Amino acid sequence: MAFSSEIGNESINSTSQIDKLSHDKKLNKLLTSVLSEVKLYAEEQIAHIKQDAKIGLALSSEKNIDKLLEMIVTDARKMTNADAGTLYIIDKENKYLCFTILQNDTLNVKIGGTSGIKINLPSVPLFVDGKHNHSNVSSYVAITGEIVNIPDVYEAEGFDFTGPMKYDRSTGYRSKSMLVIPLRNHENDIIGVLQLLNSKDPLTGEVIAFPDEYNDEAASLASQAAVALTNTQLIKDLKDLFYSFIKTIAAAIDEKSPYTWGHINRVVDISMMIAEAINSSNNKQFCNLQFDENEMEEIRIAAWMHDVGKITTPEYVIDKSTKLQTVFDRINLLETRFNLIAKIIENEHLKNKMKNLKNNKNEKKIALHDSELNEKIKTLNRDFDLIKLSNTPGEFLSEYDLTRLKEIAGKTYLLNNKKHPYITQDELENLTVLHGSITAKERKIIENHAAVTYKILSQLPFPRKLVKVPEYASCHHEKLDGSGYPRALTEEDLPLQSRIIGIADIFEALTAKDRPYKKPMKLKQALNIMSDMKKNKIIDPDIYDLFIEEKLYEKFFHKQATKNIASKIYKN
Repeated sequence: MAFSSEIGNESINSTSQIDKLSHDKKLNKLLTSVLSEVKLYAEEQIAHIKQDAKIGLALSSEKNIDKLLEMIVTDARKMTNADAGTLYIIDKENKYLCFTILQNDTLNVKIGGTSGIKINLPSVPLFVDGKHNHSNVSSYVAITGEIVNIPDVYEAEGFDFTGPMKYDRSTGYRSKSMLVIPLRNHENDIIGVLQLLNSKDPLTGEVIAFPDEYNDEAASLASQAAVALTNTQLIKDLKDLFYSFIKTIAAAIDEKSPYTWGHINRVVDISMMIAEAINSSNNKQFCNLQFDENEMEEIRIAAWMHDVGKITTPEYVIDKSTKLQTVFDRINLLETRFNLIAKIIENEHLKNKMKNLKNNKNEKKIALHDSELNEKIKTLNRDFDLIKLSNTPGEFLSEYDLTRLKEIAGKTYLLNNKKHPYITQDELENLTVLHGSITAKERKIIENHAAVTYKILSQLPFPRKLVKVPEYASCHHEKLDGSGYPRALTEEDLPLQSRIIGIADIFEALTAKDRPYKKPMKLKQALNIMSDMKKNKIIDPDIYDLFIEEKLYEKFFHKQATKNIASKIYKN
């Protein structure tokens, strides 16, 4: 009996152990399943967090507003499995929600953003009859800042969905679930509304209501998007403000000297043509050189601003069309003076004639005095004719002409018992200028514009990517041989960007048709002059050779002709 009892007890113990093992296995299996689910959930959450971070990083780094607007809708749709999405932005007057992006996978529609297709849908008013518009769900969200999650727009109450329903009728689409989120920027202002449509079950593809957990996720994305959009818009606004400042200065220069503004425009065109040609060139001198987007912008702005210093240069120096011009053309003053001298000579002659008649001088002697008078007047007229000729820039003056001018300047006339020169020393200095119309002193005044350009531009807080603009703009008159101004830089120190603008500046100056002080130069003559500059190490030989090889002068003239035609069409 005892033995049997022991056997019975062992049997019971064995059964208990088996049950325990079975229980442990089930428990382990359950724990393994739970752990697996927890692990899967954690991995999903980590992936989700990474995706959110990736989206946030992408939004914050994107500087193209059209692309950024597109990304906001695309990323929000991915996050919520939405089939379609619309983005509205509040206008500057805070009166309307303007359609900016429309996406619909089912209909294969992508409008706005980088698509290049404009949205022609009407804006949503925020006010109707002077009161807040709460009938449209998008305007309601923009006004209240609330998130609206609607399972089915056809069954919803409180909002007017005739717009989506009309869209459905025209396209065959079926709008159902909708999630509408406000876009709040860093100042908590609502700047737009994100509207997501038709969330889909990831497994079945069936359209379902947007799960509640999407509300916070979409709101977080919308907040990041709003801040990114505000920052990008701020950067764009600052850039627009900067360009407006440039245009304002240019307008001031235009008011002062219209041809200078035309010159600036053309130098920008030529400079950018050269920079683009360098980027696409296979020449060994440029094959390893590539201006990036920021560097191209630097060249463009430097070209725009290269003559900003001329805003301080007197107009009569900039626009000096004759050698005697100051605030007016002094040739008129000299003409009056020579008329006065003629009258003085005639009066002197008449006094002598009256005296001779009184003293009963014979008629032959009187006739001789008349002949002398005529000769003096002829000489005076010839002297003034030479002065008028010398006053015109471009007229060749021989050594004989220069000597005669000096002789004329040595002559005097008597007025109020005081001697006065026919020509003052300053007038003589201007009239004997051999090339152009400006004197050495006036040239120094003009050359000072390069130093003033640097002084003005160096005061502006250029962003880091444009920090070299003042240097590039102010060095366009420097020469490789060190004979330029304002700093007399040599080849080793002269930036390539300044060399580009320098060549553009010279070519434009030689071929311009609107200069008041010279006739336009023929292309062949201009290129011959620049070829000599290349040989004499005044301009960069590689850039000039590229300018010739790529026939950039032809492209420039073609562009100018196109602009002129467009301008005439616009004016008509």
